[in-house]
Amino acid sequence: MAVYTEVSDEELNAFIAQYDVGQLLSYKGIAEGVENSNYLVQTNTAYFILTLYEKRVNPDDLPFFLKLKEHLAGKGLSCPTPVASRDGELLGTLAGRPAALVTFLQGMSVKRPRPEHCEELGKAMAAMHLAGTDYELTRKNALDLNGWRPLFEQSQDRCDTVHPGLGAEITAELDYLEKNWPKDLPTGVIHADLFTDNVFFLNDRLSGLIDFYFACNDDLAYDIAICLNAWCFEQDLAFNVTKAKAMLKGYTSVRPLTAAEFDALPVLCRGAALRFLLTRLYDWLSVPEGALVTPKDPMEYLKKLRFHQTVDSANAYGLEG
Repeated sequence: MAVYTEVSDEELNAFIAQYDVGQLLSYKGIAEGVENSNYLVQTNTAYFILTLYEKRVNPDDLPFFLKLKEHLAGKGLSCPTPVASRDGELLGTLAGRPAALVTFLQGMSVKRPRPEHCEELGKAMAAMHLAGTDYELTRKNALDLNGWRPLFEQSQDRCDTVHPGLGAEITAELDYLEKNWPKDLPTGVIHADLFTDNVFFLNDRLSGLIDFYFACNDDLAYDIAICLNAWCFEQDLAFNVTKAKAMLKGYTSVRPLTAAEFDALPVLCRGAALRFLLTRLYDWLSVPEGALVTPKDPMEYLKKLRFHQTVDSANAYGLEG
C-alpha cells in the first residue's frame, strides 16, 4: 500500500473541518501510487481523495498541479478537481505534510486494456493537450533528458546487482539519446504518467484522467511515447501494434501530428522507456524503510527499451505518415 504517512482520526477530523464537505464517516489508504500517501475519504455528503505530498514532491510545484486540474476541468476535461477550504485555499497541512482534498472520480482502471480503451485514451490525451495550451503556469520536466544521467548515477554502482551488464547497457542508451534527442517539437502541458491506473473507465467509456503529479511542460509527443510503453505491451512484453494503432488513431483524430513528431516517435519511445527504467531502478534499490509499498520491476522497461531500439519508423507503431 502506498501510504508513507499515517494519519490519526483526530488529525483527519480537524483537517476535514476546514472544508464545507460534511462530517467525516470513514477513510482508508489507497494501494495505488508510489509517490504520495493517498486516502479515500467518505463524508456524509460525498467521497473524496485526500493526498499527502511526500518528500519526493517539491512543495513549490503544488500550485501548478492543483490549478492545472482546475483549468482542465474548466475546459471540459474530466478529472478530479481540488476542493477549496473555507478560507479559499486549495492546499493545507496534515500530519506535517502538504495536503489537498480533491473530488472523487467515478470509474475503474483497466488491467488489460483492449484496442477500444487505447483509442479512448488517445482521444482524451489529445483533448488534454489542447485544453492546456492556454494554461499560464509552467513547470519544467524534472525527469527529462537532462535529468536521466544524474538519476542513473545514483544507482550506477549497484545496478548490475539487478541485472548483469545493466550499467553498460544504460550508459550506451544515454549516449545515444543525448546525441539524437529531437528538437523544436510542439510543446505544452503533458501528463507524463498516463499509465493504466491513472485512466478511469465506466462501461468501457473513458470517465476521466487522474494523478497529475508528474504534469509538466514538454514535447506533446513525448506523452504519446509514454502511453505506447504503458498501454501497448502484453504481459509477455510483446508489443501489440493493434493497440498502438488504435491509440494513435484516437489521438490524431483530435490533434494531428506534425511530420517532425512522426519522425521523432521511435526516439521518444526509447526515451520514455529509459525514463521509467531509471526511476524503477532507483526505487528498487532505495525503498524507504518501513514504507508499505512494493517497488515495480525495472526489468520490464529494459525489455521494452530493447524493442524500441529495433524500430526505425513510426510505421512500426501503426502510424501512417
